[in-house]
Amino acid sequence: MNDRRTVTVSKFLSRHLRHQPERIGLTLDSGGWVDIATLLAAAEAYRFPITRAELDHVVAANDKQRFAVDGDRVRANQGHTVEVDLGHPVTDPPAELFHGTVERSLDAIRAEGLLPMSRHHVHLSPDRETATRVGSRRGKPVVLGVDAAAMHRAGHAFRVSANGVWLVDAVPPPFLRFPR
Repeated sequence: MNDRRTVTVSKFLSRHLRHQPERIGLTLDSGGWVDIATLLAAAEAYRFPITRAELDHVVAANDKQRFAVDGDRVRANQGHTVEVDLGHPVTDPPAELFHGTVERSLDAIRAEGLLPMSRHHVHLSPDRETATRVGSRRGKPVVLGVDAAAMHRAGHAFRVSANGVWLVDAVPPPFLRFPR
């Protein structure tokens, strides 16, 4: 499978397992899972055929581990805009986490903090390098520090997805560290 096809299939899966399953006639269960045979049939009917081998390749090769397979079902690991309960337990975060963004967003972040926007959670990275990659998708990256230890002491609940992305409802401005 070539790189272009891998990216195209990954984007198709992201759109339909995270945001618009109904667009191709899918119904996710409460945990975000869908039967693989149902997904492949829906993709075929949508005129975007995917083989099981392609699906398995995208799941295994995705550098961000966006998807998970459990037996005969598949789901996205996080980033949903549709209502799902991924079952990630509340867990103690590391002392500091990071968020990658771009300069044009900084004024709003300073005023309101980090908000989930159309997603269910704010996504935080465990290291600066990952946050830099995340921020660079929208332009020149700016990496913010998040005082996760102080947030946790203040009662904020943290979860971590299967691919290491930390999830929190929001990050209020006092817990953010902006670069100088």
